[in-house]
Amino acid sequence: MADKIPKSPKLDELEKGGWPSFVKEIKMAAKKSPMAADLLGQLELSYKEKIGHWKHGGIVGVMGYGGGVIGRYSELPEQFPDISHFHTIRVNQPAGWYYTTDALRKICDIWEEHGSGLTNVHGSTGDLVLLGTRTEELEPIFDKLQKIDFDLGGSGSDVRTPSCCLGESRCEWACYDTMKACHDFTMSFQDELHRPAFPYKFKFKFSGCPNDCVASIARADLSLIGTWRDSIQMDKAAVKEYAAGGMDINSDVVANCPAKCMEWDGNELKIENQYCRRCMHCINVMPKALRPGKDRGATILIGSKAPIVEGALLSSVLIPFIKMEAPYQELKDIIERIWDVWSEEGKARERVGEFIQRVGMGNFLEAIEVEPVAEMVAHPRENPYVFYEEYFEEGDDEDEDEG
Repeated sequence: MADKIPKSPKLDELEKGGWPSFVKEIKMAAKKSPMAADLLGQLELSYKEKIGHWKHGGIVGVMGYGGGVIGRYSELPEQFPDISHFHTIRVNQPAGWYYTTDALRKICDIWEEHGSGLTNVHGSTGDLVLLGTRTEELEPIFDKLQKIDFDLGGSGSDVRTPSCCLGESRCEWACYDTMKACHDFTMSFQDELHRPAFPYKFKFKFSGCPNDCVASIARADLSLIGTWRDSIQMDKAAVKEYAAGGMDINSDVVANCPAKCMEWDGNELKIENQYCRRCMHCINVMPKALRPGKDRGATILIGSKAPIVEGALLSSVLIPFIKMEAPYQELKDIIERIWDVWSEEGKARERVGEFIQRVGMGNFLEAIEVEPVAEMVAHPRENPYVFYEEYFEEGDDEDEDEG
């Protein structure tokens, strides 16, 4: 097989330098896989001609599912027959990305038998991605994945595979059990995950604390970020230890507080917790002295996305604080209402954040039956976008009297 690996002078350049190279990995796979060898050949041609030679030839998938498989075909099947079909399969990862080596070996064995042997482990989609197989291999792969307790993830205009940080399993800052919540939502929304019915994709991401290690505030249509609503826990003796150890608390902690709610007099640290923005900076800098409060839950945010159709968006606050306790029914009911409104009124390929921008936050909140609160204001002192109906009713009556 090694003698069939095509020469690739342009791709060889990508192996140079200190960074890991996907070209090196494809070459390793090509020693055993004809698909990987043809992939090298087509990719080299694309770099030479500056043309992508992939095409989408229609919907392809497994029986009963509308998502989980991304159809891909070569534009040059005569020249590269082994990648005439090169479909991608998304596999739903376990919460927190915890695998046993045995489970990973079983997945790799299935993929080497039925696919290219190439994988992409947890990019921005969250899924474990299997790159490159033929249409006739999809059902056998799915059947074998089911037998080792793995399911397909989301693709297309559906709920994408929910993902989370490792939360309470390893992180002392976690304000709720992210893995439990992620698993619960994944199981609860199976139909929405496997059968595309939305205007576009919808992503859940669960972060245990405001450090937001899964970057949910920038990448998720619904972000669930752990927080607290009481005072930061403080060990005053430990604060003094940090100061005695050489830390400049004024410079390193107080001056970097975005809310300016802290004060250090050289002997005692004071925090005006009512103004705290839960940014975690002080806790990250002095972890032995400060901890999140005891009354813990999550802030629910809505509407972030990467720049595809419109520009990038960060999430906006939807619910300032909610207790994250199973079965999460109050939150699930709100999510169902969001989907109903968005599915009815949204345009094709319009993310929910873009939909909110188009119809206005006030109209959106009214449609999903959520009361506006101050935390939803995106910028201080901006013109309010929520008008209270009582105000209009009083104004209407006055106009009628004058007329």
